[in-house]
Amino acid sequence: MERCEFTAFALPGEVDLNRLAQRLGIARKYRWEEPLVLNLTDLTAASRERPGGQQVYLYYFGGVVFLDAPEEAMRAFPSRMPGLTEGFRPGTSLRYRDDYTLLVDEDARTDVSNDVAVMPRYERSFIDIICFVIAKSAALERIEEKVDQVLDDIEVLIGRLNRGKLSITDRELARLASTILNFKYTSIAHVMVLDKPEITWEEPEADRLYTTMANLFELDQRYQEIRHKSETLLDITEVFSGLSHARRSARLEWIIIVLILIEIIIFVLEIFWQHTR
Repeated sequence: MERCEFTAFALPGEVDLNRLAQRLGIARKYRWEEPLVLNLTDLTAASRERPGGQQVYLYYFGGVVFLDAPEEAMRAFPSRMPGLTEGFRPGTSLRYRDDYTLLVDEDARTDVSNDVAVMPRYERSFIDIICFVIAKSAALERIEEKVDQVLDDIEVLIGRLNRGKLSITDRELARLASTILNFKYTSIAHVMVLDKPEITWEEPEADRLYTTMANLFELDQRYQEIRHKSETLLDITEVFSGLSHARRSARLEWIIIVLILIEIIIFVLEIFWQHTR
């Protein structure tokens, strides 16, 4: 029996794979959905044949997947990367963890569960698909946490509004709307949550593995929830924006009224001075 251990994390930002590959001396271009696969020990390009030794998969949306790597090597990995790519900065920590195991047993039947996939034979596409799915899952967890943080902030603003206070500026509203739109863009474009690997169009078994794992990790449902929360947040932001504009309009109206009163007072005073001469 052969055993492969996978551990996925999500970085705080995206990774420019082509720039990283160039700095590592790897002379090739990476397409939109391709991972950069490195040997973890020396950061050289890993073989695309049967994996041997510790490897790391890097995805441009910030997903990092370690294959058969010990905890010490995974914890040390971020400190080796600053200066090579913007996705890693000094002090970067790996969060939003997902673990998975692949067992290859010639006497077993295909069985895919939440934590383990059992396959009767080895295929490199199985490795690629498992890495892709759990990298997506970790990246979605990062987005989910940020969305929930914004929801908590919105709840505080709603509580103030219930007390008759609208303490938010137009700049803060614009920043909030930008953050929410970024959630929607990141979950679709960066995480590619709706995209399937190319290999699934060529190998039916790879397609079944991807579909099963995507369902087990609830990728589509989690994306739909992020989209629903984002749309709800945008609706709330529009309400705050409308109230802010109404408040500003009311303030301008009062300013105009005060200016008119001042002009009337000045006019009356001028008449009074003319009569007192």
